[in-house]
Amino acid sequence: MKKRVTKAIFPVAGLGTRFLPATKSIPKEIMTLVDRPLIQYAIDEAREAGIKEFIFVTAKGKGALEDYFDAAPELEKALRKKNKTDLLQELKATDMDSGAIAYIRQREALGLGHAVWCARRLIGNEPFAVILPDDVISAEKSCLLQMVQQYEETRGNIVAAMEVSNEQVSSYGIIDPAEDMGQIVAVRDMAEKPAPAEAPSNLAVIGRYILEPSVLKRLSTLKRGSGDEIQLTDAIAAEAREEGNVFGYRFDGQRYDCGSKIGYLKATIAFGLARDDLKEELADFLDGAIARRRAAE
Repeated sequence: MKKRVTKAIFPVAGLGTRFLPATKSIPKEIMTLVDRPLIQYAIDEAREAGIKEFIFVTAKGKGALEDYFDAAPELEKALRKKNKTDLLQELKATDMDSGAIAYIRQREALGLGHAVWCARRLIGNEPFAVILPDDVISAEKSCLLQMVQQYEETRGNIVAAMEVSNEQVSSYGIIDPAEDMGQIVAVRDMAEKPAPAEAPSNLAVIGRYILEPSVLKRLSTLKRGSGDEIQLTDAIAAEAREEGNVFGYRFDGQRYDCGSKIGYLKATIAFGLARDDLKEELADFLDGAIARRRAAE
């Protein structure tokens, strides 16, 4: 019987240093796009894809992240008393069933591969997803749901992929394609943050993965790689080379890198313009700001 993907790992142990001083007191994942934190977008995407168990790999100072998914009876009581039913409905999106979320501490910052490996006992012998909340993807059908549907046909390991410029390849894991079939790409190998001259392609892996449990076994024996960290890319690349069971998936949607300031600003504007209650006033403001800038040049 084919196993379904019902578990997802959310690596959220990072310090968020690119957003200091804001992240001195709040986890980066709690920072908001319009009126929802980054982590909520990730949770909503996982739910749409059929995920039932949510595994957060955290670190010290992430208490606000745990509190976000806790019940807020006093707030709910106050909203109910004021008959603010719309806001009560919004709060329901943050509700998680008892036992649906597990929190695991990554005691040392040893990289994404190590963070995923920390969840091995909760994954067991099942396929699982990995979602990086920094990567927010706007899509009619969520990116992870697209990948789960592809997994049901392909099986194996699937990584979300998108083309990047030659100047950007050194910031990503890059796919070495064995066969490019359009939306799906058979992977021969992968390179972690290669120099542009050494990159096997410009097809980059972004923060969505569906992985077989064999990847966790490889992570158990990996040595530190790029950046002196245990790289998830290295374990997936070994699967590609030795088993030939890794595929890149060109998803439909727009990805925003909310781990960078400019990406976060772009996402904020894009999501604001997509809101019926905000788009007209925001568009007017942007038009005015652009006009003032041009007049000043």
